[in-house]
Amino acid sequence: MAVNDECKMRFLELKAKRSYRFIVFKIEENIQQVMVEKLGGPKEKYDDFSACLPHNECRYAVFDFDFTTDENVQKSKIFFIAWSPDTSRVRSKMLYASSKDRFRRELDGVQVELQATDASEMSIDTVKERAF
Repeated sequence: MAVNDECKMRFLELKAKRSYRFIVFKIEENIQQVMVEKLGGPKEKYDDFSACLPHNECRYAVFDFDFTTDENVQKSKIFFIAWSPDTSRVRSKMLYASSKDRFRRELDGVQVELQATDASEMSIDTVKERAF
């Protein structure tokens, strides 16, 4: 599975410049390549991000999560989310599962990885819990 250069470039912009809050990636099956599907602006919230994920198709995504620690320190963690809903096609789930590790290695700087098959597995509470 090839990874389009734009994926790496946009991820670096999210990580270094904080140009985006999130990026949603899609595998274009006809050309066997991971592509950027959607970029979320820096002011967008987690709800905006989760609303972008289709209910019956797989996606990869990264989300830059800002939070405040118990010591009142501002922090940020970059999450990699492998979205594979139960309602997606079996072939699609297999393609995303088999390509995940290679694609994930291209994104140097991800701090937390989540695998989700429904919205409850990537709720904001789950994200907060994994950030600490």
